[in-house]
Amino acid sequence: MSAALRWFRVAAVAEGISWAGLLIGMFFKYVVVENEIGVQIFGPIHGGVFIVYLVTVIAAWRAERWSFTTTMLGLASAIPPFMTVWFERRVVREPVAVAQ
Repeated sequence: MSAALRWFRVAAVAEGISWAGLLIGMFFKYVVVENEIGVQIFGPIHGGVFIVYLVTVIAAWRAERWSFTTTMLGLASAIPPFMTVWFERRVVREPVAVAQ
């Protein structure tokens, strides 16, 4: 496993965790106490991890020679909550299927 793929795996899980933190913060902001502290904390964290995830997808694409479709799926998986974790699992379980 290349270093790029290892960093990608870490970033994918971190992105999922930051999504969870942001969603919890939004729940407390809009439903429970109308306090923005959770969003103020997890918003920037999630934004930073999101960018790191996108960079690691590009690095893994180059190192692992992913197909165009796989790379686009990896980039798009950053948008729905927790899809980065699903995509990371798919890439690890089916390395030949995602390569060109």
